[in-house]
Amino acid sequence: MQEEVTTHQAQEDARNDAILIYVDGKIVPRDQAKVSVYDSGFMLGDGVWEGLRLYNGKWAFLNEHMDRLFEAAKAIDLDIGLDRDGVVAALNATRAANDMHSDAHARLMITRGVKVKPFQHPSLSRSGPTMVIIMEHSRPSIPRPIRLATVPHLRGLPMTQDPKLNSHSKLNCILACIAAEKAGADEALMLDINGFVNTTNACNFFIIRKGVVWTSTGDYCMNGITRQKVIDLCRADGIPVFERNYSLVDTYGADEAFLTGTFGAQTPVSEIDGRQIGDGTLGPVTEHLRTLYADLIRRETA
Repeated sequence: MQEEVTTHQAQEDARNDAILIYVDGKIVPRDQAKVSVYDSGFMLGDGVWEGLRLYNGKWAFLNEHMDRLFEAAKAIDLDIGLDRDGVVAALNATRAANDMHSDAHARLMITRGVKVKPFQHPSLSRSGPTMVIIMEHSRPSIPRPIRLATVPHLRGLPMTQDPKLNSHSKLNCILACIAAEKAGADEALMLDINGFVNTTNACNFFIIRKGVVWTSTGDYCMNGITRQKVIDLCRADGIPVFERNYSLVDTYGADEAFLTGTFGAQTPVSEIDGRQIGDGTLGPVTEHLRTLYADLIRRETA
């Protein structure tokens, strides 16, 4: 039996035991970072979040992350209580307090705040939003390519829970991940409402066939920032890339497959539903895209 692997696996770092966490304007030791049991995020998953990575003292693609955060907050009618400069200042204050310079990951979470009664209606959140920033020393350590299993769970539809929202409500994706683990895989490959390959429970998904890169249309998945950067890098480098509908049959016959996300950048996939993809290792196109992406990060954070 192969060891358990996830797309967010990181090297153990003892410094994370003593991190300082931002909670509503205060930066406190990890064991003192608490929110109310009446908080709408804890109670109902009512909130939005962003994951950011720190390289060379700078947050990669910060403007894109702030755009997405404020658009998501507007979409759910949530007043963050700070402008963009205020949110960035909170990120940088937390970074400075932890003396972090590179290889750090931040999870910035904003909920509708503490409720006066334990019920759903948003008007019951009357004390303003809750904002938390967890920042950890975090170097990805994924020892082998990821194994995926297709699951029956679909990402939310635009008229139900739009998957383009980075919301706190992740139960659907968690159930998908559990189903994949029960099937003996690491994580889940999810289809869209029409049965086309869509995304995984945690990352965006790409395949490569005969040197051509394919990913989903983006209609039913989180349009990830790293996803878009990979698409842009392909186009700039002359690699054919298509956002299109494609099936599991297309996927099983792929030469390479990989996942994209802020944490792991580009993570190779070795197996889907028991079918080996390519030779089961990091493929040449994926490796080339990793190099292009690493060069982009160096330019962005120079």
